[in-house]
Amino acid sequence: MTSSSHLLSVPSKPRYEILDGLRGVAAVIVVLFHLLETYSKGVPYQLLNHGYLAVDFFFVLSGFVVGYAYDNRWANGMTFGSFCKRRIIRLQPMLIFGTIVGALLFYMQGDHPAFASIMQTPWWIVVLLTIIGCTVLPIPKAWDIRGWAEFNPLNGATWSLLWEYIANLLYGTILHRLRLRTLIALAAVAALLVVNVCLDIDIFGVLAARDYAAYTIIGGWSLTPDQLLIGFSRLAYPFLIGLVISRIAGLRVHISRHGFVLCSVILALILAMPRVGGDNVDNFWMNGLYEIVAILLIFPLIIMLGRGSTVAGEKYEGLCKFLGDISYPLYVTHYPIIYVQMSWAATHPDAPLSTHIFMGACYFTIAIALAYASMKLYDMPVREWLSAKFLGSRKMKS
Repeated sequence: MTSSSHLLSVPSKPRYEILDGLRGVAAVIVVLFHLLETYSKGVPYQLLNHGYLAVDFFFVLSGFVVGYAYDNRWANGMTFGSFCKRRIIRLQPMLIFGTIVGALLFYMQGDHPAFASIMQTPWWIVVLLTIIGCTVLPIPKAWDIRGWAEFNPLNGATWSLLWEYIANLLYGTILHRLRLRTLIALAAVAALLVVNVCLDIDIFGVLAARDYAAYTIIGGWSLTPDQLLIGFSRLAYPFLIGLVISRIAGLRVHISRHGFVLCSVILALILAMPRVGGDNVDNFWMNGLYEIVAILLIFPLIIMLGRGSTVAGEKYEGLCKFLGDISYPLYVTHYPIIYVQMSWAATHPDAPLSTHIFMGACYFTIAIALAYASMKLYDMPVREWLSAKFLGSRKMKS
């Protein structure tokens, strides 16, 4: 997700409501992508086919937000410890909540044939992995209790939060100190990693293991060499280019009206694009090239459009605020619900199409409701308390 960061509210800086809203749009598309993925015959046939690229968009947005929010604070005395406190307060409460939701729903997913390990897993192991999952530390493949070798088998979507934490640690220790030209050079090198993965060039000789998703950026959620390379490749360029954009005030594109609508349509079209080249193996490279263009060029352009435009009217301001507020809770809590949906669909293959559509709508509604409720009743009060205790402020920090 992840972006998963709220924009800083500082008197001397504008708040980019459109970027808040776009984070929410991407989160909603992720939920729809996962709901529809249940009925997919494989990567080339997925509806909302490129919904997984929302994570790469989140990382671009995260780089921009972190740079915009914190670059000028270091000169004003902010320490690495203070930076870490702010980021932990922003990210950790919902990570814990999402992991607990995954634990509570774990045994409800046992009817899915792909989750054969669930019903053989003792409760105490679930409790142990819940504790580990709440720390964001990844578990090794041998500890998997689902069958997908995820960092957190109770809530697979939290894999991107591990990379988000890595990005924040790199920023807090090294990246904020670097000159703009150095960041641009690093981003150029990191772009080659994206090309390497998307076109299956495999310069490090580890990508053969992910033949299920050839010529895509898909991956990054497991402690295996191929997945670690993919995860770092998905993080490095997007986060760095987001930092670069935040430091260059002129990197903005102004749209006088309906900027949020235009940016949302562009983002939705990119994420919903059918598999480029179809399922013909000889054309797989076309899809890789499409993802390269989306990650390297279009996502940064969307950030510049959102940065340079204004929200037209109170209606859109309210919508952007709502979408921005629920984006992180929605991303971090929806996947356990998707596991349950997968299990229901697997055990009711002969149900009418209308019933499957109705159930999908129900799961989507539950995901939105849970995100909103957890934000209002848990995340905001907990972050306010933590901010008061550890930052000496009653106001939540980004």
